[in-house]
Amino acid sequence: MPRQSIRTSFRRPSGGERVFTDALGRTWSAAYVNGEAGGNNAVVFTCVSEVRQSGRAIAVDLPGSVGDVEDDTLRAWLSIAPRIGTLT
Repeated sequence: MPRQSIRTSFRRPSGGERVFTDALGRTWSAAYVNGEAGGNNAVVFTCVSEVRQSGRAIAVDLPGSVGDVEDDTLRAWLSIAPRIGTLT
């Protein structure tokens, strides 16, 4: 029987997500996560169409919401965003 993994959920306000496709046609969700008082804002990417793809994240500082970002910019950030994994 496969093991179930527990994923950490990120807090974000309603409407803080955006769906787009990458260069290979996969569908991704991009969510802007506001850090606490110390900053650490990020965009977290989750592949919607292929669940085996690792989530990714990149530190950014947006003046607005992720909805204001062009698809080409999201694709560029996705291509350089490191995979989210388990620390060992």
